Amino acid sequence: MEIVLKYFEDFTETQVAQFTQLEGLYKEWNEKINVISRKDIDALYEKHVLHSLAIAALCSFDNGTEVVDIGTGGGFPGIPLAIFFPKVKFLLVDSIGKKIKVVQEVADAIGLKNVTAIQGRVEEIKGRTFDYAVSRAVAPLGDLWKWINPLIRPGQKSDEFPNGLICLKGGDLTKEINESGLKKITQAWSVHDIFPEPAFEEKFVIYVPL
Repeated sequence: MEIVLKYFEDFTETQVAQFTQLEGLYKEWNEKINVISRKDIDALYEKHVLHSLAIAALCSFDNGTEVVDIGTGGGFPGIPLAIFFPKVKFLLVDSIGKKIKVVQEVADAIGLKNVTAIQGRVEEIKGRTFDYAVSRAVAPLGDLWKWINPLIRPGQKSDEFPNGLICLKGGDLTKEINESGLKKITQAWSVHDIFPEPAFEEKFVIYVPL
């Protein structure tokens, strides 16, 4: 938890309590259902929570914003972002039911009222739109954009970015961005520049506007 507080100072007591509870909850659930790599569970706050909050460091969502987390896995980046933005609505989606069970149980245990978790694929969502989509290492950029483009409504629900896709990626992205067909509008930031920790070398935040 200390590494999160190293970079963020303005949390309420409720937010600090919610973040603090994550370690015990994820370690308990990871013993039953492996939702986080065994080698990463002891670095939960750095490699999962703080990594997720790189999005919050770049983009402040307006109250009432609706965000969909594609392929949320164990709840990242959705759960840390939902704690950070308690007045933003998050839909966390994953095709694997046992992961969604963990996500919902964790959200309920820490009292997150702004999270809904559903099992399914984002391309199967019908009759709903969102202001932003977020994801972490789920699929190539071109696929992500194809899936979420029909779900993003026009507008701008943050001071920084018009509505669109904000995702966390790793490695050499040049080929992936070129192949996505989105090269001219894609923006990228180094997570290591935001949080200068060794774990974030070659980690990036990618933004694609609607």
